[in-house]
Amino acid sequence: MERYPPIADHGLVGDLQTAAVISSEGVVDWFAAPRFDSPALFAALLDHDRGGFFEIAPDHPSGTCKQLYYPNTAVLVTRFMSPDGVGELLDWMPPSPGGAATDRHVLVRMLRCMRGTVRFRLRCAPRFDFARAPHTLHVDGDHATFRSPGTAAHLRATFPLERGPGGATGDDAYGTIHLSAGQKAGAALTVCRPDGAPPGPIDVPGLEDELNDAVRFWQRWIHTTHYRGRWPDMVHRAAITLKLLTYAPTGAPVAAATLGLPEQVGGERNWDYRYTWIRDGSLSVRALLDLGFVEEATAFTDWLTARLTESPSGPGPGGGGRDREPLQIMYRVDGDPDLPEEVLDHFEGYRGSAPVRVGNAAMDQLQLDIYGEALYALAQGRGGGTRPHHRSWKAIAEVLDRLANSWDRPDDGIWETRGGRQDFTFSRVMCWVALDRGLGLATEFSRPADLVRWRTTRDAIFAQIMDRGWSSARGGLAQHYGGDVLDASLLLTPRVGFLSPTDPEWLGTLDAIEENLVSDSLVYRYDPAASPDGLRGCEGTFSLCSFLRVDALARAGRLEKARFAFEKMFTYANHVGLFAEEIGPTGEQLGNFPQAFTHLSLIMAATTLDDALDRRHF
Repeated sequence: MERYPPIADHGLVGDLQTAAVISSEGVVDWFAAPRFDSPALFAALLDHDRGGFFEIAPDHPSGTCKQLYYPNTAVLVTRFMSPDGVGELLDWMPPSPGGAATDRHVLVRMLRCMRGTVRFRLRCAPRFDFARAPHTLHVDGDHATFRSPGTAAHLRATFPLERGPGGATGDDAYGTIHLSAGQKAGAALTVCRPDGAPPGPIDVPGLEDELNDAVRFWQRWIHTTHYRGRWPDMVHRAAITLKLLTYAPTGAPVAAATLGLPEQVGGERNWDYRYTWIRDGSLSVRALLDLGFVEEATAFTDWLTARLTESPSGPGPGGGGRDREPLQIMYRVDGDPDLPEEVLDHFEGYRGSAPVRVGNAAMDQLQLDIYGEALYALAQGRGGGTRPHHRSWKAIAEVLDRLANSWDRPDDGIWETRGGRQDFTFSRVMCWVALDRGLGLATEFSRPADLVRWRTTRDAIFAQIMDRGWSSARGGLAQHYGGDVLDASLLLTPRVGFLSPTDPEWLGTLDAIEENLVSDSLVYRYDPAASPDGLRGCEGTFSLCSFLRVDALARAGRLEKARFAFEKMFTYANHVGLFAEEIGPTGEQLGNFPQAFTHLSLIMAATTLDDALDRRHF
C-alpha cells in the first residue's frame, strides 16, 4: 500500500448520499458517512498513519493492477495480475431505495479469481470522526463490529475475520482468502447508527444479485440521456460522476467528494469541498437539461428556490454583526448554512500539505456573482417545464429589488480568494445576468415586478462594466476595475449573453486570455503574482477554465482550436475518465477529487462544440 498514491490514481463509488474514493491498489482511503459532509471513517489520503483505510488486495509481491469502470455504470473494477493468477475486485454502493435520506450505507466489495490462484488479504482499519473518536471491535466468525460514539460499522464477509493489532485508536479487522479460477468471495461494510439493527450474513449469490441490480440501475439511467454527440464515453462518465456527487434526498450536488487535497502539494490551499455551491449547482442545470436529465435539473432548482424563500434577516452564520445576504455562496446538502471552518491539526495532510481544513470559512464571503448564476439556473429551468409559483416569485423579486440597490460594491470574487474585496468584473457581469433573467421571467410568466427599475439598473451595470472594467493595455475585460490582470471566469461571458461570442470587445478579451492565461491548451484562473489572493504558494491550471475556453472558442467559431483543446484535455483525465480540480506543472491532477465543476464544464463544452460542428457541416 503506497503511502500517498497520486490524487488521480483513484475511482469513485457512491449511493447518491455519500461516496468512497478507492485507489487502483484496492484501498478505500476516503469515505465519510452518512453524508458527503459527515466526518470521515477512512481518511488515509490525508494521513496515512492516522486516517484509516479499508484494503483488499492480493498478497503477492510482484503483481500489477489495472482499474476501470464496468461500462456505463458506477461499478468500479480493480484487476490484479500476478504470475500466480488474475483476480478482480468489484466495488459499488447500492443506491438508497426511493432516494430518501438514510443513516445506513453499504459499501460492497466482491472478489473473483479469473485465472490461476489468488490469495487476497483484507484489512479494515476505520478511524471514526477523522481519527478523533475511539472505537471498540468485536469479531464473531465472519462478522466484525466496530462501535464508536454515534456510529457503528459492521463488516460482513464470506470468509473468516479476526482481530489484528491496530493503531492507538483501536483494533482492526483482518482476513485472508485463497481463490482458484472461477471462485468468488466478498465483503460488505455497513455504516449505521449504533442502535441500528445489525445486517445479516452475506453470500456470493446474494452479492451477485446486488451487483446485477447496481449495473441495471446505472445503465438504465444513462440510457435516458439525449446526448448523441461525438464523445459519448467521456460525456457519459462525466454525467455519472455528477450523479454520484449529488445528494439525492434534496437534489443538491457537492463540489467534490473529498476535503483537504492540495492545489499545490505541500502548500496551504487545502479546502473542504463537500458542500453545495450556488454557482456550481446553478450552472449544472443547463448541462443536465441538454443531456435530458430533467428530474435532476428540477430537483436542484427546487432546492435553490427553497434557499431563496428562506428569510434573509438576521446575522450571517459567521457572525461579524452584518446582515445575512439573501443567498449564501454555499450550503450543506440539506440547506444548512452553517459551515464553521476548523483545522485537523493531528493530520499531516496529503504528502505534508497542511493545514487540513474541515468546514469552509468562505461561506461568509460576499460574492455577488451568485445572484446571476441563481437566476440563470431558474431561467434555464423553464426547459424542464418549471415556472415560478407565487411565493417563490415574491422571494425572487425581493432579491432582485435588493440587488438593484446593492450591486455596486466590492466583493470577494468568484474564486474565494482571501486577499480583500475588489470591484470584480465577473461579479458585475453576473449582476447584469440576474436582472436580465429576472426581466425575462417576469415578462414570460406575467409576474409583478418593478420592470423599469430592473431594466434601468441592468443597463447601468452594462455601461459601467464596459467603461471601468475595460483594460486598454490588454484590449479586453480585466479581472477587476482599475487593473490589467486577466481572469478566466470571464470565459462565461458569451454563454450568459452579456456579449455576443463574435463581438469585437469579446474577441479582444478572448485573445488576451489566450495570450496570458493559456499554457499548452490548459488555462490558469488568474495570475496570483500579479493579483495577490492572500494565500501563499501557487496553483495549477484550472480544469473548469480549460473547458470554459473550449466553450468560448466554439461560440466564437474557432472550431479547430476548440476541438484540439477539448480532445487534448481528455489526455489529462485519469485512468477511469475522472478529473480533479487542477492540473499541475508536470500533468498531475491536484485538488479535491473528483471535481463536479470540471465534469460539468466538460459536458457544457461537449454540447456547445457538437452543435457548432454540426452547424458547420450542414
